[in-house]
Amino acid sequence: MSNHPPRSTIADVARHAGVSKATVSRFLNHRDTLLSPEIARRVEAAIEALSYTPSPMARALKRGRSRLIGLVVADITNPYSVAVLSGAEQACRQAGYLMMLFNLANERERESVGLKVLSTYQVEGFILNTMGLEQGSVLTPVLRGRPVVLVDRLHQGLEVDFVSLDNVQAVHACLDHLLEAGYREFLLVTEPLGGVSSRIERVRAFESRLDALGPQAGGRWIEVSVDDQGGLAQALRDLRAGARRPPAVLAVNGVVSMRIVAAVAQLGWRLGPDIGLIGIDDTPWAPYVGPGISAVAQPTDALGSLAARCLIERIGGLAAPARSIRLPGTLMARGSTRLESLAASGEVPGNRG
Repeated sequence: MSNHPPRSTIADVARHAGVSKATVSRFLNHRDTLLSPEIARRVEAAIEALSYTPSPMARALKRGRSRLIGLVVADITNPYSVAVLSGAEQACRQAGYLMMLFNLANERERESVGLKVLSTYQVEGFILNTMGLEQGSVLTPVLRGRPVVLVDRLHQGLEVDFVSLDNVQAVHACLDHLLEAGYREFLLVTEPLGGVSSRIERVRAFESRLDALGPQAGGRWIEVSVDDQGGLAQALRDLRAGARRPPAVLAVNGVVSMRIVAAVAQLGWRLGPDIGLIGIDDTPWAPYVGPGISAVAQPTDALGSLAARCLIERIGGLAAPARSIRLPGTLMARGSTRLESLAASGEVPGNRG
């Protein structure tokens, strides 16, 4: 049981000062010119005596503004989501907004629930990094006309501002780097596509780039559940068994990169000489695992900040057509994509393990 006294209300102040609640409200909203000096002094004394502080939320709602922005993320345990959240929160704070977070925990049925929950707090707009599975027409009634900005994942039928990594540029950067390093056979590993636009775009970019390269490079892509470590290890065995030289793996995101690192360790292989690895998402641990994991770093802070600024513009009344903004990634080359040690040893590329 709490020992703190109950918080004073505007009704308590009115009783203490012997005035109406409307009179107290006028004083709090700096309209004391409508009050006599004596009444203004009584209200001020009552506020001080009761240590009354008005609720910012209540005052904002009375003015029709909550200064709240709702952020819905697919998975808060994903480093990408945390980094985007940080950039968005900083931009919101600078503009005088607060952010409310709802985590879907990768449960698709929670998408509409999350929007409804945040709507009860009168958020002025939404930043969505969600499952992207529900049709926009299904979400429209839940959004209730509030402005929306999508991050990383598109919603079918929802014509709103969209901010994302340039997935085509990122995949091409990965493959170009692997080719320059000496790899010629590639496997892209993705979590199940499940209608997630960013995964689909990366797979399509991988296929189109290999088609353009022609016979100088070959590869395929597979979907693997991150919980199926045995299946992933077998896929890597199959890749090496059919390869004429050490192949390379492109991980569609940081979560997949981590699983591939574990599978390679389980197989007793060396990253770089035995099998190359590059991923999209430069995680905080990437430089420190084995020889260092090569990656394309997403501009996550910039993506979050840009999403927040786009939304605040929409809240302010911007009525321009929906915008699609894609930012380039930055290649971070490390030891997991180096074949030099193999060449220096005089070892002939081929099957191991």
